[in-house]
Amino acid sequence: MEERLVVINFKTYEEALGFSAEKLARIMSNLETEIRLIAVVSPFDLSSVVSIAPNLEVWTQHLDPISFGSNTGWLHPENAIERGASGTLINHAERKVSIEHIAMLLDQVPEDFTVCACAANINEAEAISALEPTFVAVEPPELIGGDISVTSADPKIVSGTVAVVRKISKDVRILCGAGVKNGNDVAKAIELGASGVLLASGVTKSSNPSKSLHDLLSKI
Repeated sequence: MEERLVVINFKTYEEALGFSAEKLARIMSNLETEIRLIAVVSPFDLSSVVSIAPNLEVWTQHLDPISFGSNTGWLHPENAIERGASGTLINHAERKVSIEHIAMLLDQVPEDFTVCACAANINEAEAISALEPTFVAVEPPELIGGDISVTSADPKIVSGTVAVVRKISKDVRILCGAGVKNGNDVAKAIELGASGVLLASGVTKSSNPSKSLHDLLSKI
């Protein structure tokens, strides 16, 4: 059976930043599950989250394909890896970059470093998949942070992304996100051909993150 993923983007929500990021990471780390569960944290929180939840897979939210030197305000891949990141998001709707940026980053990071490149639509997913990142995550921007899951509002963007990516590469895996909140949304994503989901507020802003995580994993 194909490996399934639930990727939680902490963003910069107050409930998932700093000490709150550590608290949420502990909750995720203590879950007993065979599902690949991933925390995507602010670069400021990488070291602390990795240290308090060493068994949890941790990605950073963005990286820049830069060399050592005069790059004020940019995020160096080697620094993130030193601090414990095993992967990164890139080109999220809230931090868009060029296709060249993604290509250069893929050339710079080690082969075993996970790169999940986000796409706003099928055409962007198709272009990005030709670069062969580890994952392409399709997320319609208008649904991000909303109450309706992409799997209900626009299921064709998920199945369509799966179809175009599969024509280009058998190795690139597909995630979907935007409005994902519960186990039914995750189950539908997998039914549509995705390997899993990328979400944020459904867990980070939940009054009971542990319960929300259990619900997300319950239908896989």
